[in-house]
Amino acid sequence: MYSFPDNFLWGTATASYQIEGAVSEDGRGRSIWDTFCHTPGKVFHGDTGDIACDHYHLWRQDVELMARLGLNSYRFSVAWPRVQPDGAGPFNQAGLDFYRRLLDYLAEHGIAAAVTLYHWDLPQALQDAGGWTNRDTAGRFADYAQEVVRRLGDGVRLWTTLNEPWVSAHLGYGNGIHAPGVADLSSAYRAAHHLLLGHGLAARAVRSVMAPGSSVGITLSLSPARPASGSAADVEAAARVDGYANRWFLDPVLRGEYPEDLAGLLRPLVGEDHVRPDDLATVQAPVDFLGVNYYFCQTVAAAQGAPLPGDQPFPDFLRAWGRPSPAVPVTGKGWPIEPEGLTQLLTRIDTEYGHLPLYVTENGAAFPDYVGPDGAVNDPERTEYLDRHLKAAHDAIAAGADLRGYFCWSLLDNFEWADGYSQRFGLVWVDFKTRERIPKSSALWYAGVVSRNGLLPGE
Repeated sequence: MYSFPDNFLWGTATASYQIEGAVSEDGRGRSIWDTFCHTPGKVFHGDTGDIACDHYHLWRQDVELMARLGLNSYRFSVAWPRVQPDGAGPFNQAGLDFYRRLLDYLAEHGIAAAVTLYHWDLPQALQDAGGWTNRDTAGRFADYAQEVVRRLGDGVRLWTTLNEPWVSAHLGYGNGIHAPGVADLSSAYRAAHHLLLGHGLAARAVRSVMAPGSSVGITLSLSPARPASGSAADVEAAARVDGYANRWFLDPVLRGEYPEDLAGLLRPLVGEDHVRPDDLATVQAPVDFLGVNYYFCQTVAAAQGAPLPGDQPFPDFLRAWGRPSPAVPVTGKGWPIEPEGLTQLLTRIDTEYGHLPLYVTENGAAFPDYVGPDGAVNDPERTEYLDRHLKAAHDAIAAGADLRGYFCWSLLDNFEWADGYSQRFGLVWVDFKTRERIPKSSALWYAGVVSRNGLLPGE
């Protein structure tokens, strides 16, 4: 059997805007995703998170679902505009009370809480002042984080400052396919720096008030970049993409520096006047763990000559294309399924950045699930996906990585950002008209893994 360490956290993950709904209830303020979704042409099919999974009203049912599956942990995010509508100033007690009730009910069911303080739903009032391109937002985030932890901190095992700052910066401010919809390279890198500065300030603030037994860290979206061939040009291109996708966030958080190879390419394009002398020391505030979100590897070719069919460009300064591999199966979203990348990623962090506690805070796949004539949702592709990735995680532990938990993305089919409701990642099917929940066959399989604290060899 593939056994996992004692006290391993087995959970699922969600995000506030993707599941809560109730966007205008109980004093919640407007977020950048409210604005973005209601801008024509920004989200598939014009979908919004106005109702989503209606978790704001059905949270008890969702906790009971997790308990029936035997999960011992749950990763969710606090919606900044629900608890502090304008991103500064007074806090909204009704919003805090919602999360207090959720935390208490999780505790009643023996489910440890892992709470993310920012999962992309910036208060619109802060965006009106420049959002993450405005240095002041980093300070506002730290103030918000400290107050949330001060008011809700008891009973939370893991506090995560930011979820995937790469996505917030590059998809939100770089190419504009996520909220707030800005498409500007300089804005992306200013936003990235201020997000990291906000992390460092918030990590210190959280540590000053968090309860004994709690930990604070950050979650990064990471993706191994490998050359499409052994040519020097492809190897160099893959190194540039690694800097862009991985090292630009790993290095400042864990080493207090930006990678010089990529910084040298960026200085002429975006400048560095937004980086002050002491900033990187703040960004490198001590963390108790690193959360790793892994979905796929990137195969990289140098942008030389004409692209091959299927090649996808990276930003021009990287001089690289992402190259699909016909031999690799893909998810319903088109992402390559390469579980060995998870082993590679976890062991690389362990050997290159120090032996720190790690959690896989997101890993999962979208497939075109449906309810069968018998009322069941059978999703063997997801079960196989999870099985292979959990074995890859086990391989990383065997190689020495200090992996302490795994959170499947996601508990529920939900609002999947710019893809609207077209992509189903959940262990639990959601009917978006009635909000009915149906655990899929993968959920029942995962419950068996959790009960055994491991995988059977034949699975």
